[in-house]
Amino acid sequence: MPRPKQKSKDRSPSPQAPERPSLPVPVQKDSGRGDLDRQVHAAIARLTGGVSPYAVAAAWIDWTMHTSRAPGRQLELAARARENLEKLNDFALENSTGQDAEEPFQPRDYDPRFRHPAWENPPYCYWKQGFLSVQDWWRQATRPFPGLSQEDAARMEFLTRQALDTMSPSNLPWLNPAIVEETMRTGGRNLVEGSRNFVEDAVQTMLQTRKPAPAGYEIGKDLACTPGEIVYRNEIFELIQYGPQTDAVKAEPVLIVPAWIMKYYVLDLSPENSLVRYLVRQGFTVFMISWVNPSKDQAELTLEDYRKRGVMEALDAIGRIVPGRKVHANGYCLGGTMLAIAAATMARDGDDRLASATLMAAQVDFAEAGELLLFLDESQVAFLEDMMWDQGYLDRPQMARAFAAIRAEDLIYTRAVRRYFLGKEDMPSDLGVWNADTTRMPAKMHGEYLRSLFLENRLTAGRFAVEGRVIALKDIDAPMFVIGTETDHIAPWKSVYKAALFTNNDLTFLLTSGGHNGGILSEPGHPRRHYRIGRRQDSDLYVSADQWLERHEPIEGSWWPEWVDWLSSLNSETAPPPDMGAPKRGLPVLGSAPGTYVHMQ
Repeated sequence: MPRPKQKSKDRSPSPQAPERPSLPVPVQKDSGRGDLDRQVHAAIARLTGGVSPYAVAAAWIDWTMHTSRAPGRQLELAARARENLEKLNDFALENSTGQDAEEPFQPRDYDPRFRHPAWENPPYCYWKQGFLSVQDWWRQATRPFPGLSQEDAARMEFLTRQALDTMSPSNLPWLNPAIVEETMRTGGRNLVEGSRNFVEDAVQTMLQTRKPAPAGYEIGKDLACTPGEIVYRNEIFELIQYGPQTDAVKAEPVLIVPAWIMKYYVLDLSPENSLVRYLVRQGFTVFMISWVNPSKDQAELTLEDYRKRGVMEALDAIGRIVPGRKVHANGYCLGGTMLAIAAATMARDGDDRLASATLMAAQVDFAEAGELLLFLDESQVAFLEDMMWDQGYLDRPQMARAFAAIRAEDLIYTRAVRRYFLGKEDMPSDLGVWNADTTRMPAKMHGEYLRSLFLENRLTAGRFAVEGRVIALKDIDAPMFVIGTETDHIAPWKSVYKAALFTNNDLTFLLTSGGHNGGILSEPGHPRRHYRIGRRQDSDLYVSADQWLERHEPIEGSWWPEWVDWLSSLNSETAPPPDMGAPKRGLPVLGSAPGTYVHMQ
């Protein structure tokens, strides 16, 4: 992965941050009118799932007004409707006369709703093709054109896709061949079971209760079960030190910084797909941050708290347990973004404790952050802030709905059909149990995150300040290993790749198959896995993500050994395993892993 020639770095003090607040001026408590407004907004937010109706209405108005005064665009859409109708007529005619008719419209690759073989036969194929033709027309209708903003065009495409998905023939029992077939086979028992599942889910949603983990998926026994000890705890996190499983270990330890939008044990699931267990067995001393699940009392926690009281205190603790050794830090998702912020701050301040930094499915630039950005404007952020102001946090079910809406065909409607019409229970899995083990986001921190990073993209714009001074990613000297996943709908890989654009250090980029979670959980032996890898060499020029993809061929297998080899090349010295904790330095063992915070509901 090419880059410009290395230039000597200017270590002069960073400029002062611009005098502009990261958050809007808070409403004073004695302002009854302001508090009333926020209470009303919070109530509306609960009804809309946190989506601002004003942002939705603005997109519709922008699209409608510009389309209504664009006769050329209207003629183009009329022609598209005529073409689609002709394609449907030709398909129906050929099909009815026994010819081998080619379907004119195809669902997207990730859309599983029409995979039942009967969708290829009459009459189901006509309903399927009719629906897909309407989808095709609306995709054309919501393309950007002069006058219509790119953002509102993308919002309209998303909104119409959501509306059409609710009307898909696959959602209707009498139009879906899989439901018809199952109903005939069971004599309607599937609909009875589905009704029971629907009532159960509705009650659970209204009462905000959680299902207990199914048998065989107990946290600390079946999941998050790599042996270790809690060696440090504060109000934000517990630090887990995993026990050695080799006679000698790499001299420099590894610190994993997970996202606090989820619980850490996605990286320590079942023994066979635990990244932690794999690292320990390769001779690494591994430390893991286990974040608290914040309550309303912690609504004032900030991004700076997570950096200073989280990442930095974890490094301080590791320095007392393994003194004199640098640390290989690994950040996942939002944890990777925070690690990048911490690493840039450390570089600015002359703190050289990082031996390397690995970013897994983590973004540092948010200009191309995918569909999560669609409704992230001032109206939407203010709406979410009012909801969080009222309840003290953003509950993860509210975020999970936003993530699911991006892939509604699979994550919402396919599951609903299977559960409510086919009467099938969700098959338990370690990843499914973890995904249901939701967490919260502190109100102030999440507001700062949305504004400073997503909305204003300050980190790569030279306007993100830590302790009153701007930081720059280009100051990071430690080698970096950046991992993107091909089908990530939360941190799109081209957005993750942009770490190469804003850094000047030794950087290796790896693109692996799979999505945001499944691509990271890619243990050796996992079927149908591949990856691409490239290292940015000195004197090479920057190349775009598309160029990088063309220049690097896929390699079959898991990316884990590749990353371990990279870590080992930086960390060849071995040493006896360190003690668990450091009682003589004020860090006694506080209990066994996975600790107490991971169990917080």
